[in-house]
Formats: sequence, C-alpha cells, structure tokens
Amino acid sequence: MANIYNQQESNIRRTWVLFSAFLIVVIGLGWVFSYVYGNPGILWFAAAFSIISSVLSYWYSDKLALSMARAVQIEKKDNPQLYNIIENLSITAGLPMPRVYIAPGQQINAFATGRDPQHAAVAVTEGALKRLDKTELEGVLAHELSHVGNRDILVSTVAVVLAGIISLLSDFFLRSLFWGGFGRRNDNNRGGEIFFLIGFVLSILAPIGVMLIQLAISRRRESLADASGVLLTRYPGGLISALKKIAADQIPLPTARDSTAHLWLDNPFKGESTSWWQKLFMTHPPIEERIAALEQMSR
Repeated sequence: MANIYNQQESNIRRTWVLFSAFLIVVIGLGWVFSYVYGNPGILWFAAAFSIISSVLSYWYSDKLALSMARAVQIEKKDNPQLYNIIENLSITAGLPMPRVYIAPGQQINAFATGRDPQHAAVAVTEGALKRLDKTELEGVLAHELSHVGNRDILVSTVAVVLAGIISLLSDFFLRSLFWGGFGRRNDNNRGGEIFFLIGFVLSILAPIGVMLIQLAISRRRESLADASGVLLTRYPGGLISALKKIAADQIPLPTARDSTAHLWLDNPFKGESTSWWQKLFMTHPPIEERIAALEQMSR
C-alpha cells in the first residue's frame, strides 16, 4: 500500500512537471520567434496559448484520447459481461464505476483515461472481447483499473494533448522558418541569426523531448499496474495468459497513434506497422519481462 501511495504522489508531481515543461517549451519558442521576427505579439500569444491549452488538456484530454481511439461508450445492456466485470472489480478496488467504452480493432488491447477516479473511463478493443476468456479479460481490466487507482490516468492522458500540441507547434514554426524566416534573415543582426538557429533547433527537439517524457511516464507505471491488478483479482494466471496472447498478437491497431501509444495496455504498433522510430521510443517494458515478474509473484 505504501508503494501505491508513493506512486500516486509521484504521478501528481509528474503532472505538474509535465505542465511546467509544456509552459516553458511553448513560451520559450514564442520568445525565440518573437525575437527572430521582431514581433512581441508572438510571445504574448505563446503565453496565452500555453495557459489555455494546459487548462483545456486537464478538463478534456480524456475525451480527445477516446475520440482518437474511436471508442464508443456502452451501457450495461450492450455488453452485460464486460460491464459486470468492471463493476465488480471497481467495487473490490473501492473505486467509482468508470465509463465503459469499446474501441474498434481486432488487436487485443485496452486503456484507461480520465483526470481522476470520479471521471475515469476504460476502453477495451473488440479483439480483446472476442479473443480473451473471462479470467484473462478480468486480468486486463484489473490492470487498467489499477491505473485509475494509482492516479496514472491524469498524467498519461494530459501527455496525449500536450505532446500533440507541441508537435503541431514545432511543425508550424519549422514551416514558418523555411517559408518566412529565410527571407527575413538578412535583415537581422548577428544576434538574430543566433536566435534563428536556436529556434530551428528547439523546433526539432521539442517533440523528441515530449516523447522522452512519455517514455519516462509509462514504463514503471505498467509494471506497477500489473502487480496491482494481480492483487485485485488474486489470480496472476489471468493476466499472465492475456499477456502471452498479446505477445503473440501481430494484428495492427487501425487507430494507433504515437501520441496515445503510452495509454494502451501494450504497445499498439504491431508487426510491419512498427517503424524504427517507434521501436526506439517504446513506451512499455518488454512483455516477456512483465510475464516473468508476474510468474514470480504467483510462486
């Protein structure tokens, strides 16, 4: 319990670190480009944009994540077995009943999102419902509800929005440098040339930095959610069996995105759809290590 409490406190700190890093990066880019273009309005726009984006990401990031996964909310009458499993696990964990969603795709996967347990949602792919038996599905859902109980969902969901915004801004600034910056560069002094280069480098490094933040957020939380989920079901075999099926699953997920990859139970990029870049920045620990750790717990 102490470990879980420490993880909850750590996730709250990470959320504030993520917001702070976002504000620093966006306002820093705004300051550099306001100097390059000689327009102080760019800095004021960047400051206002970063603050508004942070507020909106806190309140609406879960809706965006669910929308990107094309997940559809269901009621108990739509899938009684799925609803009952989540309801029973929520009662056992002492959590409010989350909203339940089904995401398209035959890949075995699931994710949890929301800003807190009172506003949480759990989404399961169609493939998980078809290809997992009841104990395996319970193991997967217990894992996701552990993310809710451990307060992982806020920092992970906010990262989706902030990563996307920084990537879009960086792309915008890169394009503006090429299409507008080079034409004005000769009118600037040497200091302007230096700031131009700084802005260029920042535009490239910003999305990489966000991806590294996502990477740091994800790996430890997955291992802890595995352990917490097993404690919730009291049956390691269910999750172990599900993870073995997931390890053998090479069906791509049509809604997989770099910005949301860290939300899923396992890396959603499978088989030929996985690029060298995605392999370099995998947001999950190797599934073999997760299985070995759970098998150690079951002894």
